[in-house]
Amino acid sequence: MRRSKERSRFIFLCVAPATILFFIFMVLPTLNVFRMSLFERGAYSPTETFVGLNNFKVLFQDAKFISAMQNTILLIAVVTIVTFFFALLFAGILTREKLKGQNFFRVIFYIPNILSVVVIAGIFSAVYKPENGMLNSVLSFFAGHEVMILWKDQQMVMVSIIIAMVWQAIGYYMVMYMASMAAVPADLYESASLDGAGRTAQFFQITLPLIWTNIRTTLTFFIISTINMAFLFVKAMVAKGMADVGLSFMYSQKDAGLYGYAMAAGVVIFLFSFLLSAMVNKVTERDVLEM
Repeated sequence: MRRSKERSRFIFLCVAPATILFFIFMVLPTLNVFRMSLFERGAYSPTETFVGLNNFKVLFQDAKFISAMQNTILLIAVVTIVTFFFALLFAGILTREKLKGQNFFRVIFYIPNILSVVVIAGIFSAVYKPENGMLNSVLSFFAGHEVMILWKDQQMVMVSIIIAMVWQAIGYYMVMYMASMAAVPADLYESASLDGAGRTAQFFQITLPLIWTNIRTTLTFFIISTINMAFLFVKAMVAKGMADVGLSFMYSQKDAGLYGYAMAAGVVIFLFSFLLSAMVNKVTERDVLEM
């Protein structure tokens, strides 16, 4: 009995510091955001005026906020699908196929993930440069005449951000899928081969079901990271006012002195990401297969 109490006390002492820090720096600020969204307050003003849900009423009638959320949803959908497809494809190839220099390719694919967004923005700004950027030069070579696409213009800016975000994210998720695929027993593939199943059938009938738990987890990562990374890419790569996403809209309202209104936008983005993640988890729910 005494040993059990000592063990419980030890566990409490180990967990308590992290729990206290989490509560102070995560839970309390989040609750304060919800509270402040119900007030009208300037960014540097100590006075607050309670306005209830009026900030949210104005927010859902704001064309700029609606446009910013549409851009966010577009990025979540397209970046998730494209990154998911290529990460799975490359992970499958590097795990199942015997290629020379597999470790080299793993490192090369992962490098973009360790670069800062500012560095990636600088790289792609050079690639997108209209006059002598690599992308227009390649397109001009294949077209046989000069191609002058303004990649960071209003019409192409979302495409440019999508390309940069996919390039940055593929390696990270590829490594996660490779770790799961490496744990799949080789004898399952051998048995499937003897039964006449090809590589594609083996992937969909063996690999995909056995790594499904990992896939569900990464889909939640996709949603949360895309919302955060979209803000960073817009800030680092795109001219002000050229494109907005949910978080960049929130910060622009804060900079304009509309602190309560900005907090209302933050609440909507938080609830949107939470509900979307919950919905994706529910839709992708299935029985866990054991190896």
